[in-house]
Amino acid sequence: MGHWYVICRIALKCYFSLPLVAGALLVGLPYSISLVAQWLYGWPNKPGYQKYIEALKPRRIYCLTRAVLEMLKYLQYGKLYFQWKLWYSNDKNNKHYVKGITFGRQGNKLDLYYSPSMGHSDAAPVPVVVFVYGGAWGSGDRSIYCLLAIQMAKELNVSVICPDYSIYPKGNALNMVQDISDSLLWVRENGQTFNLDQDNIILIGHSAGAHLCALTTLFLVNNADELFIETNKQKDLVSSIKGIIGLSGVYSIMDHYNHEKMRAVEYVSTMHKAMDGVKNFDYYSPTSLLKKLNEDQLKRVPPVALLHGTNDIIVPVESSVKFSELLTALSIRMSLYLIPKMNHTEMVTDLMAPDRHFYHTVYGCIKQEGKNDSPNERGNGLVMTSRCRCFPCNQSTTSSPVRQRLPHRRDEVELELGRARACVVWDVED
Repeated sequence: MGHWYVICRIALKCYFSLPLVAGALLVGLPYSISLVAQWLYGWPNKPGYQKYIEALKPRRIYCLTRAVLEMLKYLQYGKLYFQWKLWYSNDKNNKHYVKGITFGRQGNKLDLYYSPSMGHSDAAPVPVVVFVYGGAWGSGDRSIYCLLAIQMAKELNVSVICPDYSIYPKGNALNMVQDISDSLLWVRENGQTFNLDQDNIILIGHSAGAHLCALTTLFLVNNADELFIETNKQKDLVSSIKGIIGLSGVYSIMDHYNHEKMRAVEYVSTMHKAMDGVKNFDYYSPTSLLKKLNEDQLKRVPPVALLHGTNDIIVPVESSVKFSELLTALSIRMSLYLIPKMNHTEMVTDLMAPDRHFYHTVYGCIKQEGKNDSPNERGNGLVMTSRCRCFPCNQSTTSSPVRQRLPHRRDEVELELGRARACVVWDVED
């Protein structure tokens, strides 16, 4: 009898404790994660107690919790984290770059990574890539991208400049554009010291950095007074920018804000804060600025190449597809590369080491924009034509897709992306 009594007590405890555990997991944990995230990064922009009512809505709780938990996948980049930390702090690597050069009106710093040909006494001035990192306009540091910059210099035979800029809350989007403009001015004014070709600059940016690359260029094309740069200098900067390469970029702030609302992260995101509110979304959107340019200004917009992974949930692939459609409609030279099964973070982390899965695929797309495939002539500028290519993610990582492609094999299909459509051309080996 005693044994049965003990068994019954255990059964009753389990009967009541299991629902409590399930409730804690299904209710308590999501609410805790969501409320902590909102407490740290920002409550809904509602008056008085209404912000707490909005914060406690079940849909917001579970969508925001999902977004936070998705960040756990960044733990897989722990190896890269320690690699760049060690590389950047190792003084033996100073032969590859100059660290901490002060530039611009805000006193920001930039790092200059040498081209492989920099040490040759008879070397001609080398092209320059200005790489603008992302981070949702509110995070990031140039040191994080040291491995990317050194690999980019080797792969493209260019010198790479990685500038810091006034991320929120230190600055707003306009301050960031001013900082990127100042980094371009630095190249123009100091390039000869480092054997840089001041008239051959390529802007490459990832995510928010891609947005800033496009936005800065359009401000310069429009001769914006807000940059506080002389008109003739702005024209010289525009003529020196030979191309823009956007990696998983944001080009319509309102479209991206709607995407953030769908994910319930619009209030914890720094985007609307960095843009000084919804009222300025059009002002800071490359798509809106393009539509306002006159015919002469449109002719001065440099060629654009857009790369985007189809598995990107942070910035959906529609962002690049819609921007490419606008560029094409305005007769601006552009290229669109859609990379299957690639997510938002891989677009930049996989450029840091040759053993990364998409390393050769992405660099192959970038090299496709070079004037020629010859290693001796590559890097003399960008010649971009209107095309859209999609490279398969399972290509061999021993050589770039540019080298592997068969020029006469083109199987054209249509890729459905919500309301947008993109013509996809597969150039691969049988």
